[in-house]
Amino acid sequence: MKKNNPKPLVLALAIAVLAGTLSACAPLIIGGAAVGAIMAFDRRTSGAQLEDEGIELRGASRLRESMGGAHVNINSYNRQVLLTGEVPNEQARQTAEQVVSRVDNVKGVVNELAVMAATTLAQRTSDTLITGKVKASLVDDRNLYVGAFKVVTERGVVYLMGRVTQREADRATQIARNIDGVRRVVRIFEIVTEEELRRLVPQLGRPAAAPAPAAAPVAPATAAPAPAPDTTAPAVTQPAAPRSAVPTPLPPATPAR
Repeated sequence: MKKNNPKPLVLALAIAVLAGTLSACAPLIIGGAAVGAIMAFDRRTSGAQLEDEGIELRGASRLRESMGGAHVNINSYNRQVLLTGEVPNEQARQTAEQVVSRVDNVKGVVNELAVMAATTLAQRTSDTLITGKVKASLVDDRNLYVGAFKVVTERGVVYLMGRVTQREADRATQIARNIDGVRRVVRIFEIVTEEELRRLVPQLGRPAAAPAPAAAPVAPATAAPAPAPDTTAPAVTQPAAPRSAVPTPLPPATPAR
């Protein structure tokens, strides 16, 4: 049998990410778009996914009203919000955090806005390509599940979000650090244990039931229906992250500037 060639998938994923970003002309960008069927399975509850979408939509709208055309990206994962981009002064930076923190269901805000001039189109295009490369590399790694991660890149800094085990967090960080153009990796993970992970995704890795053999010449006995997968996994409780929480920055793979 021929081995599946991952390159077409990698290329398609990178192109999809790039096309999705370049097609958005508004300076306020809403993050978190799913990438095809790869992102169909998510470790968040369906309610959390809907709330994250609502947070991004309402937060972007309120930021647009308060800050006009500022280059601010808002991404929410399991109600934890990441703000990236550039603002003209420190007051605008604090205003953005205050506006988003008042959006319903927001659990915490990680404010990574920089006080500086807005990035150029070339820089944003480079960031988009880096995001695509990181996601494609996560797809290629058989020990990781890309649907568990959200990847955001700003000025060469890669932000990783998701509900992952420590093993997955470390592996994903190593992958991101080795991508060309990545200056730094910042982890904003919700760490779960391996046991909690098995509860979150009980259907993964479970082999399909074998069909009952037909008996001849008598009629085959009716096979008992296979038990339905357990979809009542208990929610993993996690204390709300304080607004003063700072994500853990990791040094780049190359010596610091």
